[in-house]
Amino acid sequence: MDLSFLDLTVFVAFMGLVVGVSLYAGRRERSSEDYFLAGRSLGWGLIGFSLIASNISTEHFVGMAGQAYGRVGLAIASYEWMSAIVLVFVAWWLLPRFLKAGIYTMPEYLEHRYDAGARTTMALFMMVAYVIVFLATVLYSGAVALNAVFDLTGMFRERFGMAAGDAEFWAIVSGIWLIGVIAGCYTVYGGLKAVVWSDLLQGSGLLIGGAIVAYLGLQVLGEGSAVAGWNSFRTANADKLHVVLPWNDPDVPWLAVFVGGLWIPNIFYWGLNQFITQRTLGARSLAEGQKGVFFAAGLKLLIPFIIVMPGIMAFQLYGDNIPNGDMAYPHMMNQLLPPYLRGVMFAALCGAVMSSFNSGINSASTIFTIDLYKRFLNRQVGAEAEVRVGRIATGVIVVVACLWAPVISGFEGVFNYIQEIWGFISPGIVAAFLVGLVVKRAPAIAAKGAMWLGLPLYALCRAPKWIMDATGGRPDGVWGAVYSFNSWSFLHHMGLVFVILAGFMAVVTWARPLAKPKEMPVSRLDVTPHPRQYLLGSLVIAVTIGLYILFW
Repeated sequence: MDLSFLDLTVFVAFMGLVVGVSLYAGRRERSSEDYFLAGRSLGWGLIGFSLIASNISTEHFVGMAGQAYGRVGLAIASYEWMSAIVLVFVAWWLLPRFLKAGIYTMPEYLEHRYDAGARTTMALFMMVAYVIVFLATVLYSGAVALNAVFDLTGMFRERFGMAAGDAEFWAIVSGIWLIGVIAGCYTVYGGLKAVVWSDLLQGSGLLIGGAIVAYLGLQVLGEGSAVAGWNSFRTANADKLHVVLPWNDPDVPWLAVFVGGLWIPNIFYWGLNQFITQRTLGARSLAEGQKGVFFAAGLKLLIPFIIVMPGIMAFQLYGDNIPNGDMAYPHMMNQLLPPYLRGVMFAALCGAVMSSFNSGINSASTIFTIDLYKRFLNRQVGAEAEVRVGRIATGVIVVVACLWAPVISGFEGVFNYIQEIWGFISPGIVAAFLVGLVVKRAPAIAAKGAMWLGLPLYALCRAPKWIMDATGGRPDGVWGAVYSFNSWSFLHHMGLVFVILAGFMAVVTWARPLAKPKEMPVSRLDVTPHPRQYLLGSLVIAVTIGLYILFW
């Protein structure tokens, strides 16, 4: 796709606005509280937009839309709609406890509840997962989307005379480093405040741009009428517009959605993941944090209409021309957007990537600085030196993530990759937090044991099939039964591992309970709940239930 002068002007202007506002917002970050938690001054609007903009990235535009394009259809929307209910749970139950304790990071909470070893275990897990799973995936999927929309491969082939395979590889690598360097620069400088302001601008562009693509798709389907297009869409894709699939579906089984494993990654992601919770920990009060979370939950309900459904539309419109699902949404943008909107969507797409990437590197540097460096390398570090270490850590994390990102190309589907690999740590972390919150006498050995035990248990559920697929396919006999078990949805395996780990913690607590419950710290933050918290949360839950009834 050749970009016009107007396209490039819009793109440069939008990205310049994002970087300029972000640098200005983060210009006075001197203390660690300023740099890592935006001085605990965030209001509900910034929190809500930042939560969504950080979450929605090209793993959704590329991966989730790709799943919808294929066999899964609208059922993949359960990741979004069930997230709305989990966010209500976070606002009602988890956030009040975390803000009352005055923590900077989620691993820090585990030290207050258990001991320093539990904190270190989670910090190490999160650092590795952020770089290997999250940040690398965001970079790779972003580069894939940019390449698909703007044909960077063709540019390398024509201008440098490269073979097709080499041109595609270097196009992806160039996109990875472009995204990483731009997002890394203002995050290194401005910290969380720079991140949330960039999220506000990029999140707005993202939602508007996605809505435009969906609307244009409906217009094409309806030959100029969006209403006729919606009717055509519903009729032609009736088999894909169901959110409930069989219990043993390999991707989104209903058993995992409603009573099983989908709750584990959702609770981990929205309630215990530093990448997300850092925004709510920066709230100026509990009431502001709760309003922000409810706002994000409401926006979450809209996402399937601007990402998932266009993925299904892409199959109806261009099914014969798209080689794999991950190319569905980029191909649709390529075909539908008129020249004067290319720059806008280019900026929105880059914004989606950078919103997630800068949030991830800021959270990873926070964990490194607060949970690892300050505790093991320099306990006496001052406030300004702490910020300096955080900036250096951010830069190093950017480089490592950019180097690892091309490896993602060896996996099938970026959305599945990121969801499945998180399963190695999320059941153990969820068990450590939830059991620790409910069972006051659960000892530290139970939490640490659950987090470490989760690694081999999940590996037993997933790895044998990976090995057998790589060495010749499905066997017979006992190994055939193992292969069949490993072929279950990873959501079932997450749920199973969580139940085992929670049972393990219960047994350890019964055998070696704490003599008395741990005393948690109390912050000076205003932790008065929002007066309408239950009304707002119940409204989100009611709308979610209505959507499931409508698209059952």
